[in-house]
Amino acid sequence: MDEARGLEREELEATLEVRRELGPSYEPALVDSFVDRIERAVEARVDARIAERQAERKRADERSNRQLSMGITSMALGIPISAIAGGIGDVPGLFISWAGIAAVNVAYAWQNRKGDRP
Repeated sequence: MDEARGLEREELEATLEVRRELGPSYEPALVDSFVDRIERAVEARVDARIAERQAERKRADERSNRQLSMGITSMALGIPISAIAGGIGDVPGLFISWAGIAAVNVAYAWQNRKGDRP
């Protein structure tokens, strides 16, 4: 960003030097030209920020979709796991199997939250 400000300053200094050389009759054209360059620079910055925010939103949506998929998969796999664990280990087997499923989901969610931090 400092680099852009330095460039703007150099452009302003060059515009002022041209005005000195050409005289005040060219001043409106020089001012318009300089303002156009400043407007393009501002638009480019705004476009870059908008693109960055859209990319962040897209990544957040993708993480949300993966989390939902993980939850649905866990529930779908939990049914046969519950049947097997309940048949073999009764209530303690059910508890251990669902504790494992919950632990996998918590670990997955925790991993995704770490990715959210700057």
